Amino acid sequence: MGQTRRIALTVNGKRYEEEVEVRVTLADFIRHQLGLTGTHLGCEHGVCGACTILMDGRSLRSCLMLAVQADGHDFLTVEGIAPSPDKLHPLQQAFHENHGLQCGFCTPGMLTTLLEFLRDNPNPTEQEVRIAISGNLCRCTGYQNIVISALDAAKRLRGEAQPGSLG
Repeated sequence: MGQTRRIALTVNGKRYEEEVEVRVTLADFIRHQLGLTGTHLGCEHGVCGACTILMDGRSLRSCLMLAVQADGHDFLTVEGIAPSPDKLHPLQQAFHENHGLQCGFCTPGMLTTLLEFLRDNPNPTEQEVRIAISGNLCRCTGYQNIVISALDAAKRLRGEAQPGSLG
């Protein structure tokens, strides 16, 4: 084992104090030390967006950050999006009902990216959604149903659409 540091951070509302090797990325720390495997690793160069999580409410590529840099911060991963174990977040529900995913590999990064985006832009256009997700690569869907899902989620979050409706 190489050089280590003790860090304290909050992930999905739970406080952790862990010893971590200084060379370990935040993505690997979350997946291997915390056991939260929803954060996916694709390119490990910050290009694909699969490892996107929220740090203090802002999106970041967890493959580009060292775990020791996370000390003192608050993180949200895909596992922490739903309000409870038996209820999906409106964004997750919209993805489910509008077929916004296929293989699911990009989905955690898409969801966390869109959480921040919809918080900051609650009434987006289709073009704005496309720009927001342009840093997240998907090899299965062609993006159309992801865009539809995001627009549906925006309506749900504004209280304009009922769960189960397609728009």
